[in-house]
Amino acid sequence: MAGSWPQLSPCSLLSLWPRFALPIPLLAGFTIGAPSSLGLAGPPLLPGSLAGSFHLQWAVTTSVDFSLAQLIQVIILLSTGGKNGGGYEASKYVVIAFHGGILLLHGIINSLPISLLSFLGQMAAIWNVLGVFVLMIVIPSVATERASAKFVFTHFNTENEDGISSRPYIFLLGLLMSQYTLTGFDASAHMTEETKDADKNGPKGIISAVGISIVVGWGYILGITFAVTDIHYLLSEDNEAGGYAIAEVFYQAFKKRYGHGTGGIACLLIVAIAIFFCGMSSVTSNSRMAYAFSRDGAMPLSSLWHKVNKQEVPIYAVWLSVFISFCMALTSLGSIVAFEAMVSIATIGLYIAYALPIFFRVTLARKHFVPGPFNLGRYGVIVGWVAVLWVLTISILFSLPVSYPITIKTLNYTPVAVGSLLILVVSYWIICGRSWFKGPITNI
Repeated sequence: MAGSWPQLSPCSLLSLWPRFALPIPLLAGFTIGAPSSLGLAGPPLLPGSLAGSFHLQWAVTTSVDFSLAQLIQVIILLSTGGKNGGGYEASKYVVIAFHGGILLLHGIINSLPISLLSFLGQMAAIWNVLGVFVLMIVIPSVATERASAKFVFTHFNTENEDGISSRPYIFLLGLLMSQYTLTGFDASAHMTEETKDADKNGPKGIISAVGISIVVGWGYILGITFAVTDIHYLLSEDNEAGGYAIAEVFYQAFKKRYGHGTGGIACLLIVAIAIFFCGMSSVTSNSRMAYAFSRDGAMPLSSLWHKVNKQEVPIYAVWLSVFISFCMALTSLGSIVAFEAMVSIATIGLYIAYALPIFFRVTLARKHFVPGPFNLGRYGVIVGWVAVLWVLTISILFSLPVSYPITIKTLNYTPVAVGSLLILVVSYWIICGRSWFKGPITNI
């Protein structure tokens, strides 16, 4: 929600957010059977390699921290007068510097002992929940103009600059917002080797994370959409926030009531800190995945990346994740289209990674799978198939055009990015991977 308010309508956002969110994390949580930083999940060899390759998502960290850098840019713009008041508009080089600084902080934090990282994680959870409640109450309360319930629950933004007027199509695209936001629930799985009673607390962490996100996230969207009355102006690059929709909502809500937008900027800081915590957790997840893969000998220089320091932190994997995420963002200096194409795999890639082990669990391994102490019992297979079919559905939706006419700048590069990674992984496997990789290394 922080970046933009595309052709999606309040109706589609509100009605689709709570739906179909639980099948995937439910089964993922229930099938964690033992403490392990999940590496090449699922069956070994090619299936496991495919799942692992889609799961190791530095693109997610790049996307999260780059969005925070952009938000900082907008906060500075609004704090110095706004776009129409002579405010400072940071160049793309300044934004990439912000991105590098954020990653540096995340690298330092993730180099700390796990006890401190755990404390920061708890603080992040508290901040997110309290911050959302503050925003969902303050913004609609301060706004002098509020949308009607009819607008919020029934309006479709069919008159948009993206050339999409079909209500069913807009309705389906509303799924993308919730699916992007609900990724990353598997972070608990990556930390299981550092978690007490991980075979039970790991699944509980996954399920509770999704459950809380569904309820609190829907409440946040509900509160914010009541403060939205002119979608077209929010998307205009000529507004005070330079087209950054959610920032414009916050800023104008306070400016129209008090004559200045200071309160709105303060609300944006709440969002910025929440994104910072999200990026911190993303680096944590990336580093544990890199550690697990290298422990299984599935990465170049594996002997280096799976080393841990005296605090049992995979320090080299942490800084590898930081470095690669920064390098990926550098493409934005040359072409923002290329950058967006590269990070477009972030969401769909993770869901494919979630679905592959589930698919093999309910097919090839159905008779041989040994469930952990926290499982769905006889309903596991049913929920598993629901999860797989749901991922297949959203994978198709994520690949559809989101703007017409289709040009090199408006093309949805997601299927290109996913297909390229698939070809790369399969080709590497056929050429040399199958000759040396024998599957994940057990450590129990």
